[in-house]
Amino acid sequence: MPIIEIILDKLPMCERKFWFRWISLIVLTFACWTVCLPSAKAYGNEEQMLLQAWRIVNQAYLDSTFNHQNWWFVRRDLLRAVPADREATYAAIEEMLASLDDPFTRLLKPEQYRSLQVSTAGELSGVGLQIDLNSRTRALEVVAPIAGSPADAAGLEPRDRILAIDGTPTQGLTLYEAVRLMRGPVGTTVMLTVRSPNTDGERDVSIVRDLIELNPVVAQLDTHSADVPVGYIRLTQFSANAATEVAQAVAELEARGAGGFVLDLRNNPGGLLQAGIEVARLWIDEGTIVYTVNRQGTLGSYEAEGRSITDAPLVVLVNGGSASASEILAGALQDNVRAVLVGERTFGKGLIQSLFELPDASGMAVTVAKYETPNHTDIHQKGISPDYEVLQPTIAPQQVGTETDEQYLQAVRLLTADSVVAEAA
Repeated sequence: MPIIEIILDKLPMCERKFWFRWISLIVLTFACWTVCLPSAKAYGNEEQMLLQAWRIVNQAYLDSTFNHQNWWFVRRDLLRAVPADREATYAAIEEMLASLDDPFTRLLKPEQYRSLQVSTAGELSGVGLQIDLNSRTRALEVVAPIAGSPADAAGLEPRDRILAIDGTPTQGLTLYEAVRLMRGPVGTTVMLTVRSPNTDGERDVSIVRDLIELNPVVAQLDTHSADVPVGYIRLTQFSANAATEVAQAVAELEARGAGGFVLDLRNNPGGLLQAGIEVARLWIDEGTIVYTVNRQGTLGSYEAEGRSITDAPLVVLVNGGSASASEILAGALQDNVRAVLVGERTFGKGLIQSLFELPDASGMAVTVAKYETPNHTDIHQKGISPDYEVLQPTIAPQQVGTETDEQYLQAVRLLTADSVVAEAA
């Protein structure tokens, strides 16, 4: 006998009829719902790509409001039309990401994804220019030229606006569309139309493309500017080998008698977050290096690990081209009173992106967190103020770290001051 009948049989007749009607209604409703429920749809390859891109943003993106829109409605609209091919799928993903109004969250087609992986590994081809979309004006701006690159030799400077590339206006272009236009075979020429900050005039800058090898560290021993030899280390980018090369430079310079160090982060646009943390650990023995904050407001942190390689006094040079990982390092050294900063206010990029690979070897860069300095300072769009501001016009690459470099000379003077030595020790 079914269990329902056994239960009902124990009830009085009036209650038995009442419960029988309700149970019958519930069973009938459930049966109808089961019959009417649509079967799960088998998605094709293009739809699966769309769904994976949507899920990555849904799970990882920093802004839980998704730029004040219902992200499930975005998913519904995304699947209304099946893309005809992979290019149509890319276009749909790009349109979805554009709705976030975040220039740092972007699709990387296979060639772009490979190129980004190569550049962070220490190699780069093109004009040698780090660019960004201003989050307020949406203008394409120079973060910094790579030291010794064709863009550096052409005199491009941080905050220069790139108005056109070979006559194509940059308004409305994505970062990677702009990068694609600037790239080309070695030896060919690209024409950039540029406007510098605080000027109304435009100028055309002709740049010859070249193959650029990123040697992130330049090191030399200065025995002329101070009584005690000064180790000068210029870090141009936070690539995968940056910490190893900085550590090697410190060891070699100390072996040659360096009594203090100048770490030059000017025009260093950043790179790998982990590389910035590892370089900080070379200088800081204990304390927090950086805090990260996700969309739930949860704080994470990266700490020093008790393995600094020197306790020699340190001065750090920064300017408007010092961005991202450079600011993480500068903020860590400043807040932990391990170094003083000399130069100009930094760029102000306090957002962290992670890379996610898609099935066809394309990828997505997604803003997943923001960072705060050890003193819980949010520097996004604000930058870090140096302890000693020294304004300086642009100097030629060969003048950096010489007697014509006023910011460097101020750093050397501070290294000989008892107060800096006491603070940094």
